[in-house]
Amino acid sequence: MPRLPVISGAEMVRILEKKGYIQVRTKGSHVRMYPPHFLENAQKVTVPLHGELKRGTMLSIMKDAGLASEDIV
Repeated sequence: MPRLPVISGAEMVRILEKKGYIQVRTKGSHVRMYPPHFLENAQKVTVPLHGELKRGTMLSIMKDAGLASEDIV
């Protein structure tokens, strides 16, 4: 697994939008995103709009969204 770059929450939102995720709501500094054809039990993703995402937070978002490390770099 290649080393992941440090990215911001806004960059993660752009990556997810390229994969078809849709911004549903923003509450405070967090964005809730749904997959393109979301169903009732589809995996929702919450992205904090921080300057830098911590590694664990980024890995959790990637797991929930089904992203590979190649999608980030």
